[in-house]
Parts: sequence; C-alpha cells; structure tokens
Amino acid sequence: LGSADEPRVGPWALEAMPGETGLSAIAAGALSAAQAPSPRQAKLGVFGLIPAWAQDPKIARHTYNARSETVAAKPSFRDAWRRAQHCIVPAEAIFEPDWRSGKAVAQRIGQRDGQPLGLAGLWSLWRDSLGTDLYSFTLLTVNADAHPFMSQFHKPGEEKRMVVVLPPERYDDWLQSGPAQAMDFLRPGPTDGFTLERAIP
Repeated sequence: LGSADEPRVGPWALEAMPGETGLSAIAAGALSAAQAPSPRQAKLGVFGLIPAWAQDPKIARHTYNARSETVAAKPSFRDAWRRAQHCIVPAEAIFEPDWRSGKAVAQRIGQRDGQPLGLAGLWSLWRDSLGTDLYSFTLLTVNADAHPFMSQFHKPGEEKRMVVVLPPERYDDWLQSGPAQAMDFLRPGPTDGFTLERAIP
C-alpha cells in the first residue's frame, strides 16, 4: 500500500468475505486534517460498503461489488462516488469460478511477478446508534466479456465481470481523482501477467 501506518498483523481474515474485516488504503487526510507521513493511509474496515442511510451494517453482505456502469446512480454507492471517496484494496490474489470443465472450479488468480494486486474501490463511513463510525469499502467492477483472460470465468451465458486492477504508478492518481476523471480508470486491466491455479478449499 505504501502507507507509513500499514498494519503488519491485525484482526482481519486472510480471505475476506463480504461483511468481514479487510484492509484498504485511502488518501492521507481523507478522514483527518492531521499531517500524514505518506500520501496514503491504511484503514481496516468492513468489506462491503455500508451507506450512511443503512439501518443495519448487514447490508455489507450485498454491497461488496459496485458496477461501474451504475455506480453513479445506485443508492448504495452514489454518495461515495459523488464525493470521490476512492480507495485501493490490496490482494495477493482474487478467486473466480472456472466453468470450462462444465462445473464450477474455484481458481486463484495472482500476478506472475508475485506482487499484490491493487484494486480500485470506494469507501464510506456509517454511524451507529451510539455515534461510533464504521469504515467500509467496496470493489468496483467492469464488463470483461472481451477480456482474453477474465472472460474464461463465471457461468456460460452470464455476463463476465472483473475487478479494476490499478497500475502501481497510478495509485495516487486514483486516490486524488474526482468523479469526472475516475471513469478513465474503470476499464478492463492487463491481459497477461497473471497466474492461475486451482484454489485449495
């Protein structure tokens, strides 16, 4: 993440499922005006965006992906998008169902050079009845029907989707971009450089 306060250990799952605690990075100063030692700030939060109007944080189980085509209009995500509350979610790998054998086989997708993926996301703060703020985030997705690699996954006949893999040299550009510039980032990523292996249950 390139954050001076990045935690090395913590109470988050190695494979974060929707509603569980995960790690992301936001622009330094996004939540506080205090001087920061680096341009990025690491944050632990709920995987699955909890909009301010939500009655219950359990909504995170259904808001872990935000479609780029509707993110500006969908109630769950539009405020975070309008406010340019961008984050980067680090991942050693992502997991997708491979249907080429005729049944779903979970596959682990990482980078061939072993470097983590930096995934484009949005963050939000939700305040509970006691006045405590809870940080949460979601992953942005794009259509991958024409992507040579990612179009292999998901059930035949269904739309192919993929997360947005950010180039490391553009991390800070993403965090600092406004809504008008952000759409330029939301496109299918690289077509090579990935490794594929069957996930171990």
